[in-house]
Amino acid sequence: MRTRISIGFCILAVILLAGCWDKAELVEFGYAQAIAVDLDQSEEIYLTTHFYNPSGSQEMGGAPKQSSKAFNILTKGDNMNEAIKDIPIHLGRRAKLDHMRILIIGEEMSRQRGLEDVLDFFMRDPETRKTILVLIARGKASDYLETKPYIENTIGQQLRKIEETTARFSAKTSRVPLLDLAIQLKNETGVTTLPNVFKDKPLDEISIAGVALLKEGKLVKSVISPTNTQPLLMLLGKFKSGVIDIADKDAESEKKKTKESLQVISLKTKIVPFIEGEDVVARVHIKIIGAIGELHSSSVMTREEQNKFKGRLEAEIKEKLRETISLLQKERLDAIGIGNQIFQKNSALWKRWKPTWNERFAKAEFNVAVEVNIVSTGMGIGVPF
Repeated sequence: MRTRISIGFCILAVILLAGCWDKAELVEFGYAQAIAVDLDQSEEIYLTTHFYNPSGSQEMGGAPKQSSKAFNILTKGDNMNEAIKDIPIHLGRRAKLDHMRILIIGEEMSRQRGLEDVLDFFMRDPETRKTILVLIARGKASDYLETKPYIENTIGQQLRKIEETTARFSAKTSRVPLLDLAIQLKNETGVTTLPNVFKDKPLDEISIAGVALLKEGKLVKSVISPTNTQPLLMLLGKFKSGVIDIADKDAESEKKKTKESLQVISLKTKIVPFIEGEDVVARVHIKIIGAIGELHSSSVMTREEQNKFKGRLEAEIKEKLRETISLLQKERLDAIGIGNQIFQKNSALWKRWKPTWNERFAKAEFNVAVEVNIVSTGMGIGVPF
């Protein structure tokens, strides 16, 4: 009996495990590193897919010119699926999307058709990793894939590293993976934030800084500048690390004013909305732990001097936060997520308020408190060099 069972298991294993019925060779695929989505004049989707070239190598000093490490394939379609499936017409290989690093959405595409048309395909596609990062481009998205990378093998990887490191070390933009974007688009306020990629006019160099604001999946007029992005990230609780500038107290003129700075070690944000009748009051408390990065005229040798410096820091940060809140209220865009908190706490009230929430948010009162703790003056003592 045992012999028959063993033979049966062996036969079953041979049937199920043997053979390569679903095999796929590496040469059957083209490995996409980045995709740029634009809208052409006929309102068709204009897709630029950036592929890695495993046989290529970059140019070296004195060496003969060789094939590039990456290349672009252009396709069109009425929808994303059609544009992707037409890639073999030009490449002779099927596009493999599970190695994608970045997704860039063009300005016209995001203004006219919105992000839902793009995201629906990528969220359904089983190959696409939901950790790929997303950018909103100033102008045409395809232009950014024509640029040569500085240090990475492909411009797709270069753009990903720029977005990651800028968000992590300077807080001049945010880091938004595909899954986070999909969650943002389904929130109650309908406001979404995405990092902004653009080219500096003098040198035509790519920069990722600032945050684009979207309402109901479509790009609105406002793009938060890199300067105002820092306080916005503080309000969102996404400020990882960065430098906060403070005006030099002894500068003689506004034009020549130098800046002293604080290097942020950690930052915690707590925003609590309160309902007072038909009005909203939001209490914002931000706690910052940091080290002095640069001094020009201030001294922090004594406890009294430290408290004065902290007071100036807290006042300036509070002012920047109020400016950013005022900007969002002027545009009637609840990018902070106050409405989402009200929905979570009182869904019945939110159901009544949602149709007029933009106006309520514009009139909401914000009480802002900032607490700064300085734990280090750096390698030097607490006086300017």
